[in-house]
Amino acid sequence: MADNFQSDILAIAAHRDDVEQTCGGTLLKMAERGHRTAILDLTQGEMGTRGTVEDRAREADEAARILKTGWRHALDIPDGRVENTYKNRLNVASVIRQLRPRVLILPYWQARHPDHATASVLGYEAAFLAGLAKLDLDEPPHRPFKIIYASLYADVRPTFVVDISAQFETRFASLMAYSSQYEDQKTGSGLFPRQAEIRERIAAMAGYYGLLAGVQYAEPFVQKEVGLVEDLLTVPVQSI
Repeated sequence: MADNFQSDILAIAAHRDDVEQTCGGTLLKMAERGHRTAILDLTQGEMGTRGTVEDRAREADEAARILKTGWRHALDIPDGRVENTYKNRLNVASVIRQLRPRVLILPYWQARHPDHATASVLGYEAAFLAGLAKLDLDEPPHRPFKIIYASLYADVRPTFVVDISAQFETRFASLMAYSSQYEDQKTGSGLFPRQAEIRERIAAMAGYYGLLAGVQYAEPFVQKEVGLVEDLLTVPVQSI
């Protein structure tokens, strides 16, 4: 994928396949609307129970193709040791300056996996650094206009959801591109659901968030800012 690529939307996650699980349908929908999307995975996935780094790299490229993502890259932050260090912030800030996204999607800041929670704070602080004019990086300063948090696995009420009804099947296909992770196998059988159950689980979660907004399937997000409405007659989602 081209080094001079610039994006409208950048999703940052700790591991390959995190984005596919939490906001893949949204990225696909935005790409179908003509927006340039990008994915930055912070680790190579070397600590994963299943598969190898090489497996995950090939699968991530295929998933990006399915999601019509224009750019994808993985940093070499140690898997299982994503830390909010200045060096890591600078590396992420450099990517943000290179891609110049208007919207940044981060993991929700509370998570079972420490890498996910740290990736959220790391991404936010890197976005702040990226906008400092005196920060000595090769690329010119840039700070995303909007930061939103993919909250699918968080026990919080979303600020908004994105209707992915038309994108659900393709989003599911992008996750299934990770055959090393989701095909039935003895390794990790006690941790991973059987392949026949995965679609049902994913559909149930997307269906729940869709129900909140009156659509079939949706992905949830949280924003920290107050929303702004210009016209009350255009506010979506029926109240009664």
